[in-house]
Amino acid sequence: MIHSFIAAAAAILLFALTLQTAPLPEWKSLFNGKNLKGWIPVNTEPDTWKVKNGLLMCSGHPIGVMRSEKQYENFVLHIEWMHKEPGGNSGVFVWSGARPGKNRLPDGVEVQMLELDWPKLHMKDGVMPPLAYVHGELFGVGGVKTVPDNPRGERSKSIENRCLPRNQWNTYEVVAVDGVIKLSINGKFVNGIARSTQKKGYLCLESEGAEIHFRNIRIMELPAGVTVPEQIAPEL
Repeated sequence: MIHSFIAAAAAILLFALTLQTAPLPEWKSLFNGKNLKGWIPVNTEPDTWKVKNGLLMCSGHPIGVMRSEKQYENFVLHIEWMHKEPGGNSGVFVWSGARPGKNRLPDGVEVQMLELDWPKLHMKDGVMPPLAYVHGELFGVGGVKTVPDNPRGERSKSIENRCLPRNQWNTYEVVAVDGVIKLSINGKFVNGIARSTQKKGYLCLESEGAEIHFRNIRIMELPAGVTVPEQIAPEL
């Protein structure tokens, strides 16, 4: 019995030492404030993306994306963004294949970034689109399916309006784990989706017709989950 106790104690000690030596998740910058290192333009032009005064600036033209060098599965993404035009449109794609579709945008889960005047500028027959559009909608695109926390059709709308208008910085924290995404807007979690059919892929920044600036883009990678090949975007 003494030998069994010693063996068990040794196993526990070895496990504790393993935990101590295992690397802990840490923040890594995705934008160095100097150049586009770490990002690959997919279907935009050389002047679509530029770096000035420590900011990543997107002209919005043409419509398209710029993708991360590597794929990500489970992570926390911090990104700050500011629209410069009324009704500006942009976003970040999560778990994306980064290949352009018919509308020049890729598949994945889009985390919407719209300027507050967008509904006013897109009225149809005197009817203004829902304000939910501009406050961090989440939705699958390009064949990727999700289950919305707060359904607006197949999309998920924020339960509280927290986005700020143009020329003011907004902060998104995107927590993506095992097909689930939770979105915090300016310091509060207000939206989410679950059961994404694609759970690993590239991050893409979107150019969609209006100037937008980004800064302080960083990521904390989390341990991998159980993901089958069908849930992983093809490597480029």
